[in-house]
Amino acid sequence: MATVWHQTKFRVPYKDTDRMGVVHHGNYITWFENARTECMRHYGLTYSKVESLGFLLPVLDVNVTYKKSSRYDDCVVVFTRATSYSAVRLEFSYEARRITEETYKTLSVDEAQADEPFGELLAKGITKHMWVDQEWKPVRMNKVAPDIYAVLQTIVER
Repeated sequence: MATVWHQTKFRVPYKDTDRMGVVHHGNYITWFENARTECMRHYGLTYSKVESLGFLLPVLDVNVTYKKSSRYDDCVVVFTRATSYSAVRLEFSYEARRITEETYKTLSVDEAQADEPFGELLAKGITKHMWVDQEWKPVRMNKVAPDIYAVLQTIVER
């Protein structure tokens, strides 16, 4: 299981809030997707590169557990890590956490990893994915793209 978390920081935009003044529940899934994209990019595995090689990574399952509300302009970090993989599947875990203004200002883009999530837990979740080709048929990445599979091994086994 992975021990290193990738962190993606941002401020909650007004458009993500609802009439009650809190972040709409569906936006956490978008936050998770953005954080997953940045996590993969950090390890040199961009979606554009994967797709140019003829592979897709659709979501099979999403699970989100909500703990506390977030509001406009809150400072948030989404912690992401790949938690399991096989030749055909990949799973990510996420924790969205509110952090202080001071912590937000001190986190640099270069500090993309953390041993443990920090801040006030807002929501946590998982996404499960399957590797497919352009015809949406499952592929075994260890056979069709061993270099990508090697990166996955590195990410999960950190």
